[in-house]
Amino acid sequence: MQPFPHHYRAKVKSDAGGELSDLTSPGLADHHVAPPAEFGGTGAQWSPETLLTGAVVSCYVLGFRTIAGASKLNWTAVECNVLLTLDRVGHAMRFTVLELDVALVVPDARRAERAVRILEKAKEDCLITNSLSAEVTLRPRIEVRES
Repeated sequence: MQPFPHHYRAKVKSDAGGELSDLTSPGLADHHVAPPAEFGGTGAQWSPETLLTGAVVSCYVLGFRTIAGASKLNWTAVECNVLLTLDRVGHAMRFTVLELDVALVVPDARRAERAVRILEKAKEDCLITNSLSAEVTLRPRIEVRES
């Protein structure tokens, strides 16, 4: 890992005539972004809200993989679904609740309790969720599929 601070860049270009804007970042594929359906968009493109939700779920799963690897946890599959709630708080809009529903498949029932602790550690260490003021809830589900 490189020393801190880390810097990330992104740029958006848009014209006055269209709903879509082009989101770019050096070395990455471009994306079209638009308002979500809740703000009058079509809902057919990534929006700032869905990009943030995607950042949360990606950060969580990548963090889990790192922690599980360092902990030598034997697992076979993970699936995480995130629900991020945007609400009005006073005069401002804020993300207020973040729900992580995680299904983890492990090959050994004796490791289930340890697996839950590692899922919780991934929640505690996720830099994206730590950067939000939303209340974060983790609902882990462990499935044992012995090989």
